Amino acid sequence: MDKSFYRTILLQTMGRVINTTFAFIFIVEFIIGNLGNGFIALVNCVNWVKRRNVSMADQILTALAISRTALLWLIFLSWYVSMFNPALFMSEKFSRTLTVTWTVANHFSIWFATSLSIFHFLKIANFSNSIFLYLKWRVKKVVSEILLVTLVLLFFNTALINIHVNTWINGFERNRTCISISSNFVQFSTLLLFTNTVFTLVPFTLSLTTFILLISSLWKHVKKMQHAAKGSADASTTVHIRAMQAVIAFLLLYAVFFLLIMIFGQGFRIAYPSGHSCVLILHNSKLRQASVSVLWHQQEQAAHNHILKNRN
Repeated sequence: MDKSFYRTILLQTMGRVINTTFAFIFIVEFIIGNLGNGFIALVNCVNWVKRRNVSMADQILTALAISRTALLWLIFLSWYVSMFNPALFMSEKFSRTLTVTWTVANHFSIWFATSLSIFHFLKIANFSNSIFLYLKWRVKKVVSEILLVTLVLLFFNTALINIHVNTWINGFERNRTCISISSNFVQFSTLLLFTNTVFTLVPFTLSLTTFILLISSLWKHVKKMQHAAKGSADASTTVHIRAMQAVIAFLLLYAVFFLLIMIFGQGFRIAYPSGHSCVLILHNSKLRQASVSVLWHQQEQAAHNHILKNRN
């Protein structure tokens, strides 16, 4: 046997190893994302049932968790069908439904995260500017109106996505050769990525702006409180820093989200909605305490089961 045969076998083996590794990472991230988002939604829903009252921040957080859960399942469905049923994945009805649904879920996922950043910024930051004070006093109304206005962006985004789908389907119908189908699908995927990136520049810019303004507010607060009581200064500084950490996590993870898609494809789309939800749990005292309680309960249950097993 010549060297080309062994080289082909080696490349095929490496390809299987890489695909298996990516599939394993994808499934682990999918599980983590569902557990994290499900936990956020469950804790807030339980608190709503107990107290009959949910804060604006918890409402946004719950809506964010639900939209991210939907996004995770759509990404998983897209990956699963593309791997095990390529013919269905390339069909017009499935592609159109999946693409439009993914666009809607991604839109709400991004904008709920942005609204959460804006809400925390208006609640935490301190500026004497009259416009800022006006927005601060009407923070609930501001966030609600922002979410309503984004529906206009969603309409235009969905309309453009449908145009891209129609263009791809028409090209697919005209030329059904393997090379043409592959080329058209690559162009179609690139257009989808570009379109969604353009429409997410607005929320990304808003989040970046809130981060910069939070830094400015923190700097002014530190200078103002230099001669005040240390405890008071530390408490306010901690709130500023936690808010900035949450916004930084959103900005970095979303930037990495698009970078990974461009380099590795859809297998890494799931990293952002999974990772950021875990960060939100760590930076929310109520969710963090609830997660600690769950882990503590599981450890106690495991220890109890171990004792019963040893007795038997």
